[in-house]
Amino acid sequence: MKIFTAENIRKADAYTIQNEPISSIQLMERAASACVEWISTSCKQHTKFIIFCGNGNNGGDGFAIARMLYLKGFDVDVFINKDKSYFSDDALINYKRLRDISGIALKDFGEIEKYNFEKAIIVDAIFGTGLSRSLEGNYKDLVENLNLKNNPKISIDVPTGMFTDQLNEKKDLIFKTDYTLTFQFWKKAFLHPETGKFAGKVFVLDIKLNQEFIDNTESDDYVIDDELILKIFKPREDFTHKGIYGKSIIVGGSYGKIGAAVLATKSALKTGSGLTFVLAPKCGYEILQTSSPEAMFIEGGEKNINQIDEVENAVYGIGPGLGTEEKTEKTLLKFLGNHYSPVILDADALNIISKNENHLKSIPKNSVITPHPKEFERLFGNTENSFERLDLAKTIAKQLGIFIVLKDHHTQIIIPDGKVFYNITGNSGLAKGGSGDILTGIITSLLAQNYSSQEAAILGVWLHGKAADFAAEKNSKEAMQPTNVIDEIGNVFLDLNKKATTLL
Repeated sequence: MKIFTAENIRKADAYTIQNEPISSIQLMERAASACVEWISTSCKQHTKFIIFCGNGNNGGDGFAIARMLYLKGFDVDVFINKDKSYFSDDALINYKRLRDISGIALKDFGEIEKYNFEKAIIVDAIFGTGLSRSLEGNYKDLVENLNLKNNPKISIDVPTGMFTDQLNEKKDLIFKTDYTLTFQFWKKAFLHPETGKFAGKVFVLDIKLNQEFIDNTESDDYVIDDELILKIFKPREDFTHKGIYGKSIIVGGSYGKIGAAVLATKSALKTGSGLTFVLAPKCGYEILQTSSPEAMFIEGGEKNINQIDEVENAVYGIGPGLGTEEKTEKTLLKFLGNHYSPVILDADALNIISKNENHLKSIPKNSVITPHPKEFERLFGNTENSFERLDLAKTIAKQLGIFIVLKDHHTQIIIPDGKVFYNITGNSGLAKGGSGDILTGIITSLLAQNYSSQEAAILGVWLHGKAADFAAEKNSKEAMQPTNVIDEIGNVFLDLNKKATTLL
């Protein structure tokens, strides 16, 4: 799914109005109806809604939502800024329609101090994508007050106070919602930690904007959705053998950190690698052979790796538990200097490379690196925020000809041509040691199975997150372990295969 800027969303609205054809007020009704359908289905246990409406089109959505909810039998009160008499054309139409309904009270923002919020859902329809500056005056006071309420909260399109395409200043006030019902597209601000934390759980509602316009309008930013994954995923064919599905070699482990190599090896096996090897120090031999008997062991040293053998037509995933001992460092850099096929680099492999910026040149073209924010900082320097970090990652990916998997709550896959793919699977249960080792094994296995570097990175990150979502459902985010994520990889593939078969 493409991510559109606020400007392109407005163009999509205008194009739809002109070419469907549909009037702007009818399109507003369509958007409001989609919200009401979600609310009436998801909030059945609630009967009272308090809707805060601005004077622009987001407020017009709010007026229409209030009217529709009332006609469905819900108790609805609406708050407006009576100091502002101006409404946008469509907001004015829906305001007048609402004003004619005697059962809906219209109150001023200033009246909330004396209002009884008990057992009500607060709905924010104040600014949406129309915000051009930080909140101030009575709008700021209102949002500050509402953020103190413990009521369930819903924002329409974009939480009030949030910019759509850029970060807010740290001092800016933003409405902190539980759910955001956004129209047609994810907004970039939802996907970055500084602002995404205000959006709650995001639901993208299809309001049938013109598909031709969407298809023909370029964007460098995408959300990884099921449609993209099903285009990438290759169901396993019947008349095949292990040689078809490649050789994966996990290079990792050191004394006291063999577990990282175990996790990467297990996830490579679970992801379908035809032959899986683990190159580790001798001290990990019994652990690895016992925990992963399907994988073949290659000895790379005594307590640390000091030798990496070149295996023909193999894909290397290097880093889990590797350590940064001097001999290991020399061995890794020598291997990379003589290796020209794409590799997966994570953890200590990245820490070794970060010691000298000249080491970056040794990363083979089309390789995939998977840094978390601190590892990225050590590799490429400090940035002020996640937007700046992403811009720097785009520059580096182009310069080095590599794919960067920038791990975060919504992990970003940055490809050399400047496109960015945001992942929306996964959860905070992955915030545990070992989760990154699993991702390394998954991507290594996919690359070995002849997925391209871009495909392996996108599918691998999505698969990792989806398995984590399944694990959280069974174990909770708090209790789930990386091994639970590995156990769920098979269930993700079962689900994928069912969907792929259904499409045939």
